[in-house]
Amino acid sequence: MKKNQLGHSNLHVSEIGFGTMSIGTDREKGISLIHEAIDNGVNFIDTADLYEFGFNEEIVGKALQDRRDSVILSTKGGNHWEDGKEGWFWDPSKKHIKEACKQSLKRLKTDHIDLYQLHGGTIEDPIDETIQAFEELKQEGLIREYGISSIRPNVIREYVKRSSITSVMMQYSILDRRPEEEMLDMLHKNNISVIARGPLAKGMLTDRFEHKVKDEGFLTHSKEEVLEIARKLSDMQGSERNMTQTALRYTLAHPAVATAIPGASKSEQLLANLTAQNAPELTQNEINEIQSISKTITYDKHR
Repeated sequence: MKKNQLGHSNLHVSEIGFGTMSIGTDREKGISLIHEAIDNGVNFIDTADLYEFGFNEEIVGKALQDRRDSVILSTKGGNHWEDGKEGWFWDPSKKHIKEACKQSLKRLKTDHIDLYQLHGGTIEDPIDETIQAFEELKQEGLIREYGISSIRPNVIREYVKRSSITSVMMQYSILDRRPEEEMLDMLHKNNISVIARGPLAKGMLTDRFEHKVKDEGFLTHSKEEVLEIARKLSDMQGSERNMTQTALRYTLAHPAVATAIPGASKSEQLLANLTAQNAPELTQNEINEIQSISKTITYDKHR
């Protein structure tokens, strides 16, 4: 599979990665899915300490025991939870970030994390303190690079100005084109890569869209609007690509995007997603047509 450089780092990630949030709690099934992804060219595996309160990381760690050197491993921290207590709270403090990283290392059964990401963030955070935590983890050799997972433009701008992040994970799809409004070009200019999560919009951008669209629609799109967009996309498909492939190739078309990370809860979904690696890239005319079909959602300027 094609690999792209992640920002200014020495990390090169498969253009289609695997987001493990949806693998569930069946350990053997999760391990099998991760192995299948790797066997089919995926080298970027993403998890987070909050997924199943650490159990997802444990599954990933077990799956990678004999394959650690073949993957770029990414996880996230910043949501503070404790065993035996319900719920969690946002904690971007230096103390928590460093401790959370060490706990993730234990669950992942590794001595380093390739990409450690802040799992959220607000403009009111002690941003310099948070950055210092990541920089110290990097100096200590516990992480290779760091980034943030955020859709908040104001927060992203602060990290671009004040830190050496190599990536920003953000929701990006044909149904959620907010990053195009002001983020993608700015990040590309600063040599910071985008990791596109949710590129298939919970299955609404696959050939099964009729069964996936919820009554509440998607973001500010009503159910009727989502169905109209999906049907138009379906109508424009030729023999070269199906909808899943088109949706993934669309997110990968912008040079800022290094990898798209669709999730999968079963083998059929995973393999369907991975067929996009062999699908032809979109032409500019096709990109223009897709953009004429899907309206752009505007960011909340105060976030």
